[in-house]
Amino acid sequence: MTEVMRQKWLKNAAIFVILFGPIVSLAALPLTAGLNGMFVDLAFWPFDGLPTMEAPATRLLSAITGGLMMGWGLMIYQVASKLYLREPKLAGSIILTSLLTWFVTDSIGSVVAGAPANALINVVFLVIFLVPILGARGNTATI
Repeated sequence: MTEVMRQKWLKNAAIFVILFGPIVSLAALPLTAGLNGMFVDLAFWPFDGLPTMEAPATRLLSAITGGLMMGWGLMIYQVASKLYLREPKLAGSIILTSLLTWFVTDSIGSVVAGAPANALINVVFLVIFLVPILGARGNTATI
């Protein structure tokens, strides 16, 4: 895979995160909480309609989390767009450090909160970023 292909992959992965953010944020409104509610239900396996997105604190945290996802995805997109081809080692390091920090914190918190399935779902997000970063010649990304 060329550096240009890795850059495109990173940008597409960032777009995926950016687009997932509004789904999470829209759970702040009961009328639009359905998609995120299904995701939360999946994270708290079994898929049975519980827990719900009805509590005001849950809706608030969904709004905040969705905004953070959009901002994080946009930051990754900017690093991939403006820095990756000039400084692949630095860009990869920035993305990898933020990715691993998110993954460890989110996954441990998910297990502690009783939603270990979310830690498994996190692996999907982890892999879409690790493939281009760790696949670079000579593993250019270091923490």
